[in-house]
Amino acid sequence: MSLLVVGLSHRSAPVSVLERASLNADAKVKLLRDTLAAEPAAEAAVLATCNRIELYADVDKFHAGVAELSTLLAQHSGVALEELTPYLYVHYEDRAVHHLFSVACGLDSMVVGEGQILGQIKDALALGQELHTAGRLINDLFQQALRVGKRAHSETGIDRAGQSLVTFGLEQLAVHLPVGEWAAGKRALVIGAGSMSSLAAATLARVGVAEVVVANRTAERAERLVEILVASGTGVRARSVAMASVADELTRVDVVVSCTGATGLVLTGDDVAAALAAGGPAGLIPSPPLPDSRGFAPAPAPQTPMGLDVAGAVDAGVVARLAAAAAAGVRLADGGVARTIAPGADRDGCPVDAPAGDGRAAIAGVDASSLELHGTWADQGEAAAQRQPRRGVRAHVDGVAVRLALLDLAMPRDIDAAVHRIPGVRLVDIESLAEASADAPMAADVDAVRGIVAEEVAAFGAAQRAAHITPTVVALRAMAAEVVAMEVARLDGRVPDLDERQRAEVTQTVRRVVDKLLHAPTVRVKQLASEPGGAGYAEALRELFDLDPQTVASVSRADAADKNDDSGRAS
Repeated sequence: MSLLVVGLSHRSAPVSVLERASLNADAKVKLLRDTLAAEPAAEAAVLATCNRIELYADVDKFHAGVAELSTLLAQHSGVALEELTPYLYVHYEDRAVHHLFSVACGLDSMVVGEGQILGQIKDALALGQELHTAGRLINDLFQQALRVGKRAHSETGIDRAGQSLVTFGLEQLAVHLPVGEWAAGKRALVIGAGSMSSLAAATLARVGVAEVVVANRTAERAERLVEILVASGTGVRARSVAMASVADELTRVDVVVSCTGATGLVLTGDDVAAALAAGGPAGLIPSPPLPDSRGFAPAPAPQTPMGLDVAGAVDAGVVARLAAAAAAGVRLADGGVARTIAPGADRDGCPVDAPAGDGRAAIAGVDASSLELHGTWADQGEAAAQRQPRRGVRAHVDGVAVRLALLDLAMPRDIDAAVHRIPGVRLVDIESLAEASADAPMAADVDAVRGIVAEEVAAFGAAQRAAHITPTVVALRAMAAEVVAMEVARLDGRVPDLDERQRAEVTQTVRRVVDKLLHAPTVRVKQLASEPGGAGYAEALRELFDLDPQTVASVSRADAADKNDDSGRAS
């Protein structure tokens, strides 16, 4: 076995890199075909989800394989190799098996223990089978990964440690409320009708929203999802709309979940700002400002399109907090989504050029446009950020009740990240989910799952090493049978008077002698070959018995063909 995996995930790369390196369906097909055409790879599969891209291959040369697979990932993801390389990880042989089994069990997921990854592994195998890029090793590996994942979920409580990305995202939107209480009576818009969007729609219906509106570029798929929701027995109202109607629906709903395969933004900041300016969900009027310490409500200030207060000068309290955050190396969480930038970020690039010190003196009198530029500059620093624990979440954003909750599960993102600056909007996306999951408690069952993974990796490795020597053993026995046949033929020539019963008895005796002589060595060599470092026993057997390499190779090809025929589609 020479299994190699090269990839990147939410654990190794910032979301900004993952977003740019995402693969659509056509890119996956081209990547697999080009991988198989590359000299070091004999078979391949690609596992691409919203938070990982991994290329698995059976290679004959490690270094050449790493170089080729890394280059192919860069070419098909559209990210330059020199930019992608720092975020890539490489696993080989048993470590590659351990990695995939851990992924299948949800141990490597953004939300530990989530079960959606099993469906994505199944899809990856099915694509490899369809394109004939999955040979015996990839078939065995991915089929076993599916079984290991199912075993982990059935034998442990890993489900208690994790949940679907959708459920976790809704919990982040609900903040401190139970999801069911938060969702009750709300109207939701689901953009997209793929597997993740369908799961989102079903989850929203299950937790008690009053209505689900589905928007999708293909009307038939949206209508089919609506039919499923209506028939689910949850009592939710459901209807489908065209993508062109999304802007209108934004003014009527409370929650939006988006997960499409679009390469550009589906919802811009202007779209969201316009929806709230038109009255917001369910025709709500903007929430009044909170009263000050004296009990008086300040006069409302005019709004920019992005919702920044500009009453001649920027609100001094907001400015003070923003300046203090900039001086400390972190950004103000002004949209309800806790984000950080690495301390020591380059302040020289800030367009506001705010000096350190007292916040009011630092940015007093700065206009709204400059403040917006400062926010953009701070966001750009997040790509190089080191993730840090969230300091808490709020049901209100700077004193304004959340009027529109947005959950973006797409990669690349569907919703403009700038919407978190709009008062009354709460955005949860892949990046903020990654930050929140870092603080999620780990269940004790995770250790049990790790034990299962270690056990299954050892068993898989032993089975693969034993299978590697099987063609040699088969070729040896075939050679022995041929020798028996030749000697029996010689006996017939020398003793032609033997009757059929005597000839059969002699033939059977010779075969028993040969089988007994070969039994102990072949059983022992299979045992030795199944142990780590046992690959050399097959070669030793071929040398000792002078076996024809072509015969061994023909047995291997026939065995691989039978294995592929029997494997069928991913189960």
